[in-house]
Amino acid sequence: MNADVGEGTTGDRDLMRFITSANVACGFHAGDPGIMRATIELARAHGVAVGAHPGFPDLEGFGRRELQVAPRDVEDFVVYQVGALAAIAAAQGVRLQHVKPHGALFNMAARDAALAEAVARATATIDKSMMLFGLPGSELNAAGRRAGLRTACEAFADRAYQPDGALVSRRQPGAVIHDPEAVVQRALRMVRDQAVEAIDGSTVPLIVDTICVHGDTPGAAELAARIRTAFEDARIEVKAIGL
Repeated sequence: MNADVGEGTTGDRDLMRFITSANVACGFHAGDPGIMRATIELARAHGVAVGAHPGFPDLEGFGRRELQVAPRDVEDFVVYQVGALAAIAAAQGVRLQHVKPHGALFNMAARDAALAEAVARATATIDKSMMLFGLPGSELNAAGRRAGLRTACEAFADRAYQPDGALVSRRQPGAVIHDPEAVVQRALRMVRDQAVEAIDGSTVPLIVDTICVHGDTPGAAELAARIRTAFEDARIEVKAIGL
């Protein structure tokens, strides 16, 4: 279980009790050096693996607006963000486990091979032992494998899916699922059946290595707790993906 943290929300401390991997914002869409340091300290205290969560340079839009950026620029600013977080982590004796792009960068790199290659090259430049998180079947995961990186297929318990396995745009109604019980049941199905119900009611096969709960979702900690309890009740072991 992973969560996007270090984004200036107040729930990170509670959320860390229930996740196993933390995607720490690197300052471009949210966060700053002090928040990055404090978030890594919090993750270390709870035994949570730390990953970088680089995004577009878009504080105003929280990194969720699609920007037209050249692949070379994407590579540069991902190296910049991941490198900064890696240095802050190293100062605390922590090594980064993974890289997961944020928001619009994540979704654009899922379908754009050139952007995906830029993110993968940047990740490999910093540390080839890190994993790259992406959607199952995405250009991002394919680029990561070509770059010699381990990759992880990520699913989103609280997001709606298109029939082709893409996430429903947040600009569309129903893109975020707010019913906690529905989210829990979707998470269980993702793990047990490797499938999810799409927005049109069809069944989408889904390879799942890690499940995300968004840290900026209201009640994120409570939701993560319910998912974790449901997994434990179903005898599903939850651990950091690199272990």
